[in-house]
Amino acid sequence: GLSRTTVQSRIERLERQRVIAGYTVKVDDAVEAALVRAHIMITVGPKQTGAIEAALRGIAAVRSLLSVSGPYDLLAVVAAPSITELDALIDRIGALDGVERTTSAIVLST
Repeated sequence: GLSRTTVQSRIERLERQRVIAGYTVKVDDAVEAALVRAHIMITVGPKQTGAIEAALRGIAAVRSLLSVSGPYDLLAVVAAPSITELDALIDRIGALDGVERTTSAIVLST
């Protein structure tokens, strides 16, 4: 029963006070479950990690990005609507300037 201006002002005040720290999107579980998921292990050239991380953050299909120890530098958890699109995504990541090598593992079950 409040006006839009009143509600907006209250929300802005709560944001300034950090009571509201941010917003998120909740994806329909059925839609998310229909996607093909994969883990892409990435080896990065010397001093290229920052640029690669920035590029990967700009790809919507990348669900999470982890810095890891061992023979790989990064692990990208990705999701695509089909194997064909997943294949194109892996090629896109492999073509990023500074990516030396990728190894992929498709998730069969969770």
